[in-house]
Amino acid sequence: MTPPAGAGADAGDGGAGADAGDGDGVEPDYRLTLANERTFLAWIRTSLALLAGGIALREVVRPFSIRGARTTLSVGAVILSLVLAASSYWRWDRVQQAMRRSEPLPRSWAVPVLATSVTIIAAALAVLLVLR
Repeated sequence: MTPPAGAGADAGDGGAGADAGDGDGVEPDYRLTLANERTFLAWIRTSLALLAGGIALREVVRPFSIRGARTTLSVGAVILSLVLAASSYWRWDRVQQAMRRSEPLPRSWAVPVLATSVTIIAAALAVLLVLR
């Protein structure tokens, strides 16, 4: 994609982007950088939702018939939130570097981890709610 006029390395920032210390490649089209940032923020919102859900599950929901199930699921959601928040920056940086170098975008391992983990937590909650 060709950067629009005024974008890229001559956009007044001397070619410096959000992670300019690496010096690799060319500043990508600002629209791609902003899209990458929006994706990062979506991962952070998902992480915050998991954190809030884990806390709410532990503090608001009454205990299930299986001892420790509520705490286990709560901790699982909070740990998933932590992993997702930490990996979101790493993912943002890898995508930004790939765009700077005109390389293919890296695959995200967080997508299958998130999908699998949320499926497991949801299935466990469904079973616990039926057993209540």
